[in-house]
Amino acid sequence: MTGLGVLILGGTGTISTEVVRRAVAAGHRVTVLNRGQSAGSGRPTLPPDVRVLTADVRDTAAVRGAIGGQDFDVVVDFLGFVPDHVRCDIELFSDRVGQYVFISSASAYQTPPARLPVTESTPLRNPFWRYSRDKIACEDLLVATYRETGFPMTIVRPSHTYDAASVPMDGGWTVVDRMRRGLPVVVPGDGTSLWTLTHSRDFAVAFVGLFGDARTLGQAFHITSDEALPWNRIFGDIARAAGVEPTLVHVPSEVIARHDADLGAGLLGDKAHSMVFDNSLVRTIVPGWRALTPFAQGAREIVAWHDADPGRRVVDERLDALFDRLVASYRD
Repeated sequence: MTGLGVLILGGTGTISTEVVRRAVAAGHRVTVLNRGQSAGSGRPTLPPDVRVLTADVRDTAAVRGAIGGQDFDVVVDFLGFVPDHVRCDIELFSDRVGQYVFISSASAYQTPPARLPVTESTPLRNPFWRYSRDKIACEDLLVATYRETGFPMTIVRPSHTYDAASVPMDGGWTVVDRMRRGLPVVVPGDGTSLWTLTHSRDFAVAFVGLFGDARTLGQAFHITSDEALPWNRIFGDIARAAGVEPTLVHVPSEVIARHDADLGAGLLGDKAHSMVFDNSLVRTIVPGWRALTPFAQGAREIVAWHDADPGRRVVDERLDALFDRLVASYRD
């Protein structure tokens, strides 16, 4: 189905930028609403035929004023993180949308998972990470509203989705910089747990394929690559793309958490556990879809993008110093 009127809340992030481009390429009429493009992200600008509305999505009156009396076939919320955000969306769009798509997270799944691969029927439970619990609460609200009123919602759970601008390990470019300086880099755990990385352009193909399909209403889908790699391989692919051989130092995730609570929440609540996904359900809506970008290729794109502009190669001095301390304690 083409030619849908699509409103995207957000539109300039790692996933949403590519979704906007894909939706336009598919022939949809796309409107983006946010506070203005993120300065300095380096990601491609929006296609010229995208309509841009400027408002703070947390200001319901401002959003209502910006969209006026418009109805939309599809509304996608990339900026909903807690139930109050979703309540505002339901209030705003309950009578003016054919499909409301909420961006949840695969980290909402049972952590650690009792069995692999993860399917959409895997229970939702994450006692380690508040971010994930908030996403679960958002989903619970949407499911209850769908059951009570028929609110036409679809839930999508991305896993770790990246683009050329995002180095997919804690520390970002700091990790690559350390590799190029010949310094050891910290790998959580023993580096053998399996992790799934999905390029945003692959994600966008399946995601946009869900638009306007009544079979998705009341349903939840994840969209991920079928390639699951150990963290040692992920670090190795980045290093090879950067033209170096890495020195890996393995540090227990619990130890990293004691040194940095924010890093620890994401590790214990997500990255420390093997996550392999069964994408059969999304393929019932988008037949034949699969992610086409192996991470080895994605790693080359990441390094090339950062090397194209010195201003993109940002080193976090605090994390660099933290990595030095962890290496000093755990290097073999």
